[in-house]
Amino acid sequence: MKNHTIAIVGATGLVGRTFLKILQEQNFPISEIQFYASTKSAGTEIEFNSQMHKVVELKPETVEKFDFALFSAGGTISKTYAPLFAKNGTIVIDNSSAWRMDEQVPLVVPEVNSEDLVWHNGIIANPNCSTIQMMLPLKPISDLFGLEQVIVSTYQSISGAGNKGLAQLDSESSNDVYTYHTKQIYSNAIFHPSDENFTDWSNEEIKMINETRKILHLPELKVSVTCVRLPIRIGHSEAIYCTLQKPFEISDIKNVLSNRENLIIEDNFPEGVYPTAVFTKNRDEVFVGRIRKDLHNQNSFWMWVVANNIRKGAATNAVQIAKKMIEMNLV
Repeated sequence: MKNHTIAIVGATGLVGRTFLKILQEQNFPISEIQFYASTKSAGTEIEFNSQMHKVVELKPETVEKFDFALFSAGGTISKTYAPLFAKNGTIVIDNSSAWRMDEQVPLVVPEVNSEDLVWHNGIIANPNCSTIQMMLPLKPISDLFGLEQVIVSTYQSISGAGNKGLAQLDSESSNDVYTYHTKQIYSNAIFHPSDENFTDWSNEEIKMINETRKILHLPELKVSVTCVRLPIRIGHSEAIYCTLQKPFEISDIKNVLSNRENLIIEDNFPEGVYPTAVFTKNRDEVFVGRIRKDLHNQNSFWMWVVANNIRKGAATNAVQIAKKMIEMNLV
């Protein structure tokens, strides 16, 4: 396999640092790597594959051509710099929400809709962390039984807010004052900020609704979401309620989810077997458990879905997109 040139934009952030771990763990074929960050971090050094690399300040004159640029620097930076990299012939895989709903940009979970990679125009969007883990079980269920409605409640790690979220949790647990959020996260449950267009809904909830429809190519799918942040350091959990178009048994659901790439069933509730956020430490798979029929609607069932939000929910999915593109001879 040919080696490739890689840029990491936002290299000193939580997801940026995780990009490096995933690239090393997966032995990604790299001939050259460059790290970009803000003025504050420029000049610092990052170790990668036993070599030290200086962080370059991200500005228009430092943008070069690479095979891939993995972005995790926020939507404003992505809107400005992703087109500059793409114009140079670099394939940008962006972890922010900046490009996800752009009709010219594919939104991809490789195990679910890798076929969308063929029509990229230089920028590919990484979905929201909570959306990614839900897609792995929903896609095969949708293909076999049809989806009528999906209702989701999330139980999300504060690391979804990055290093600032973790710093807030650490500070509050030490009885220090921290003002990143207006609400305390320690020993609490809080919501994400309000969406600018649907003000009774949080931005996270609207993201999950829109992204689910786009990835599954089901623009009219009924999706309803409540997203909650918890004082957990890593791992998102979701209670997902599905109403299907065709009749089914729970054994059918388990069979269709078995042997799916990067999907693991841990489901024996009477014996206490089900996945939790702790399962996901240093893991890239999505775990599913508590698969059970609704007691009142025979066309509906519940499942519990857990994944590492920084790895599969962000960095790993981006690296998997790059690897899939190499596999598909798209780079």
